[in-house]
Amino acid sequence: MDDLVHSALTRQRKRAAAKVRSRASGEDAKKSAAKQSPVKKSSAKPKLAALTAAAIRRPSREEAEAAVATLLAWAGDDPNREGLRDTPARVARAYEEIFAGYRQDPASILDTVFEDVSGYGEMVLVRDIPFFSHCEHHMAPFFGKAHIAYYPDGGVFGLSKLGRLVDVYARRLQTQETMTAQILAALDARLHSRGAAVLIEAEHMCMSMRGVRKPGALTVTLQFSGPFKSDPAEQARFLSLVRDRR
Repeated sequence: MDDLVHSALTRQRKRAAAKVRSRASGEDAKKSAAKQSPVKKSSAKPKLAALTAAAIRRPSREEAEAAVATLLAWAGDDPNREGLRDTPARVARAYEEIFAGYRQDPASILDTVFEDVSGYGEMVLVRDIPFFSHCEHHMAPFFGKAHIAYYPDGGVFGLSKLGRLVDVYARRLQTQETMTAQILAALDARLHSRGAAVLIEAEHMCMSMRGVRKPGALTVTLQFSGPFKSDPAEQARFLSLVRDRR
C-alpha cells in the first residue's frame, strides 16, 4: 500500500511540474511576442505617415482632369466623345472657382474696421446674403441665404466684408452647421463687437435630388455670442428683423 501511495504521489508531482513548465513556456512565449510587437508597430508607422502625406498632397491639374475622366467612364459614358472631350478641363477650372475659399484667409477680409461711426452702437444687420456651397458628404450643392448681425464696439466693418466672409467659408466642402459656427468665430475673433448673430437657411441638393427627395425643404442653423447668446430678447429682436419683409 505504501508503494502504491508513493507511486501515486510521484505521478501527481510530475503532472504538477509539467503544468508549471507549460505555464512558464506560455508566459515566455507571450513575453517574446510582446517584445516583438513594438517592432511591428514601429515598422507600420512610416507606412501610415506616407499614406497621410500622400492623401494631403494636392494633385496636379493633369491628375485632377484624369480623375474627372475616370468618373465620367464610371458613370457609363465615353469621356472621349465630342461632348465630353473637354469636360475634365472645364470641371478643373470650375473647381478652382467653386472651392476658392480654401485659398482665402478670412482674417485678411476682416482686417479693416472703420472707427469713425459717430457714436453708433446699435445692431448692424446684413440679411439675405446669397451663397452657394457644396455638401462635404456627397459633394452636392446646397444654397440659400445668410443673415449676420453684430453690435459694434469701437468700429464697424464695410458692409461688403460680411458678404465676402460668407463666400470664404461657402466656397469649400462644408456642412451648414460648421459653416455657421466658422462665420461667427471669425467675427468674434476680428470684430470690435459686443456680440454677433449668424443665421443660415439653405436647401440641400443631397436631400432634394437624391435620398429622401424632398425639394423645397429648408435647413436653418443659428449661432450667437455676447448679448445675443445670453439674452432671449436680443435673439427675438434679431429673428424679428430677419423675418421682417416690409
